[in-house]
Amino acid sequence: MITMRKFLLAALLVPLGATLAVAPAASAAAPPAGSATSVSADAVAFRSPEAALDRVAHPLRTTEPRGGVADLRPFGTMVGGATVVGVGEATHSSHEFIALKHRAFRYLVEEKGFRTFALEAAWSSGLRIDAYLTRGEGDLKQIMDEEFQGTYRWWNNAEYRDLLQWMRSYNIQHPDDPLHFVGDDNGFAGAELYDKVNAYAAAVLPELAPQLTALYQGLRPTTDAATYVNDYSSKPMAERKELAERTGRAVDLLKQHPGADADAHAWAVQHAVAIHQMTTVYAFDWDDPQSIPGAMLYRDRVMADNIAWWQQHTGSKIMISAHNGHIALKSYAPDTYPRVQGDFLREQLGTGYVSVGLTFNQGTFNAFNHDGAPERFTVTPAAPGTAEHTLDKVRHRDYVVDLRNTPAPARAWLAEPHTIKNIGATYPGIADAPQIRLAQTHDILIHLQQVQAARMLN
Repeated sequence: MITMRKFLLAALLVPLGATLAVAPAASAAAPPAGSATSVSADAVAFRSPEAALDRVAHPLRTTEPRGGVADLRPFGTMVGGATVVGVGEATHSSHEFIALKHRAFRYLVEEKGFRTFALEAAWSSGLRIDAYLTRGEGDLKQIMDEEFQGTYRWWNNAEYRDLLQWMRSYNIQHPDDPLHFVGDDNGFAGAELYDKVNAYAAAVLPELAPQLTALYQGLRPTTDAATYVNDYSSKPMAERKELAERTGRAVDLLKQHPGADADAHAWAVQHAVAIHQMTTVYAFDWDDPQSIPGAMLYRDRVMADNIAWWQQHTGSKIMISAHNGHIALKSYAPDTYPRVQGDFLREQLGTGYVSVGLTFNQGTFNAFNHDGAPERFTVTPAAPGTAEHTLDKVRHRDYVVDLRNTPAPARAWLAEPHTIKNIGATYPGIADAPQIRLAQTHDILIHLQQVQAARMLN
């Protein structure tokens, strides 16, 4: 059993993934008008859910990002006019999941006008990566090594490097219409955020600069991210609460003094908000199991708010990369995660948000073992009665299906709870096989027959 401190670090730097059975939830949202996968309720009755799914499943040519993307056109129809698309993963570190996200993002960029890739990473990490992508600032290897530390290390792999290199190449060729990167998480607030807020105050509101300097005293990181987070979470609870109160006052101070440039002011406030989001989540008592649901509720709300802020202030369509349990429409683990990012985004954006779950039958992945060391694990083919066992009977090796438009036998099966793989940063986890109702949890499902562990760089 992991300690509360280990749970804190794992949950905030890379989520453990949902672990408990899901409760009955509301039905999934209606599909976009004109969906090519629409099936009448009076369609021909099939003898099994897999046969019914086979009728509406669209095969994928490959999970690899290179080559043609014509096979993703049905996926594009399913996405419809959504402005934010959350694409999940059943493990945090499998090659095919990340490669497929790269491929899906490339399609959404080229065919649907998407311009931002969002990841479960710190807001400050996102700013630094975005500066590299848009202006060529820094060295990609150094940035990834420094930003993807602790349990964020699972993002420091060849697959994400490949995606970021493609995005940089695209931006060189399209300097007037660049792609962006945003980190929506709140487990760390890098030095860049303090520097940006203080620079704004010095230039626009010099009378406030001394107050902000005092409020942020001792907070700006001077060590690497993993060391900073470990040291910060070890502070006494009273000190963490006092620091959160100080960063909240800094946000209020900025909000009360808008400058002449409304856009610059909005960005400065958001950077201050990101600092406050970090101090607030560490102000929860992680040694008290009863406080964890509140902390997780806050964290997922923050991730949704950061995505919504970016979309509203940039106008950019966004693809989010996160664990299935975060981009879902309903929590996989309501006792631990009362509401999740996808639930909040559906509430804020309506059908402008689409949830895409990724499942797999068998394969390998990287995760921490119970000693905290990284290890490569293998899972065998899904057992009868599990969701993946049925999904793998569809005739296509890898495929995408719109869960909102399926024949009756499939609809009935999708509405029932089924055990599903749900592997987080530590394996085995508290429970790696929750029961969920797919029809209520995701709009679209992509099933892969087999995955292999991602190629770690550090």
